[in-house]
Amino acid sequence: MLNRSTLALVLALAASPALAQTQPKVVVELFTSQGCASCPPADALLNDLAKDPQVLALTLSVDYWDYVGWKDTLALHGHSLRQKAYAEQRPDKKVYTPQMVIDGQIVAKGSDRAAVQRAVMTARASGGLSLPVEVKREGEDIEITLPQSLTIADGAEVWACPVARAQTVSIGRGENGGRNVTYANVVRGWTRVARWEGDARTFKVPLKDIHRDGSDAVAVMVQTGTPATPGQIVGATLFPLD
Repeated sequence: MLNRSTLALVLALAASPALAQTQPKVVVELFTSQGCASCPPADALLNDLAKDPQVLALTLSVDYWDYVGWKDTLALHGHSLRQKAYAEQRPDKKVYTPQMVIDGQIVAKGSDRAAVQRAVMTARASGGLSLPVEVKREGEDIEITLPQSLTIADGAEVWACPVARAQTVSIGRGENGGRNVTYANVVRGWTRVARWEGDARTFKVPLKDIHRDGSDAVAVMVQTGTPATPGQIVGATLFPLD
């Protein structure tokens, strides 16, 4: 027969994997465009990455190629600004498509499968996303729970992003005219939930504040720095809404 302390340990070990298995270890952001001829291989690679439960793979469509002859139907100008803000934190300052940013820190050419795999492995080896993020639905709200963290010295931003987990676009003109491209985990907006200072907290977000047409999930990310100076992503998860 198990004594009380042993039973408590068994129950804790039985409960904890369920959370761990749902927590991605790496966040991959793909900056892409329907008007970029080099992007479809990167879009296909992100689809593959999105099948890995340990990777939160996100499509961030940019708008700076719209002048080429096709206006990207999924692009948000904020994605272009986010990519530029990332570049400003690096010595190379390079902005291009397709570009992947891993955990807000490591950059790889999005169509170079080997380079992306190396970057993902490097992120995992460095500890990946160390902060567990718990999300649940309560009626017409979602609740985001973060544990106390002693490593968040200067605070972090908590973001909730509506996501369309799969979206196929028929591109009518431009460099990819005639293609049908399926995009994985398309980010449709950004809601700043709060500035978090590392204390144990639960944040409540009304679904009406984050819902967008076509979205069927919400990506929650905790990122150091600010929107103008984005730093490392320390925790993240993808929560289905259907």
